[in-house]
Amino acid sequence: MLTIWGRLNSHNVKKVAWFAVELGLGFERHDVGGQFGMDAAYLAKNPNALIPTIEDDGVILWESNAILRYLAAKHGGERFWPADPATRAYSDRWMDWQIDYAEGQRDAFVNLVRKEPGQRNPAAIAASAKRCAKRMTILDAALAQSPWLSGGEFGIGDIPIGVYAYTWFSLDIERPALPHVEDWYSRIRARPGYMEQVMIPLT
Repeated sequence: MLTIWGRLNSHNVKKVAWFAVELGLGFERHDVGGQFGMDAAYLAKNPNALIPTIEDDGVILWESNAILRYLAAKHGGERFWPADPATRAYSDRWMDWQIDYAEGQRDAFVNLVRKEPGQRNPAAIAASAKRCAKRMTILDAALAQSPWLSGGEFGIGDIPIGVYAYTWFSLDIERPALPHVEDWYSRIRARPGYMEQVMIPLT
């Protein structure tokens, strides 16, 4: 059985847990990181002191997007890991694109979720919201051409930014009207694994 280490209120842990549900994989998850800390046994698996880490049939792996690619290649078949390199790269690029988006969202998230009102930096929140909006405009243009970031159907490319979209739509920030992103997000929200593993309180 797949084992996932990491607290579920981590964006990166959500990615892996959601994808495991999409693949129909049974898994057990252990709370690690944040208020749960990390013991020596965990650090022996992941010396970076980050989450998540997985173990699957003896394979121990860290870095969330690497984990997604591994699970797709091993368990996803043609649907989630196409044999054609160009088809696979089309969705794969959005996984790396998400990394820059996450950096832009960080200040808004940390200030509005992790800090008390009196400790917040309004200028940092506004700058972060502006950067997110600029990136989401790029996403909207892409989704105007294709219903999913992975092409004609939901796939691995939709998962990383799909997790961050929940936060973007939940934060108390200004957001431009982006109809294609909003339609894509409404379809993602209807997926059982997303509702179960991603749509939890921002804490």
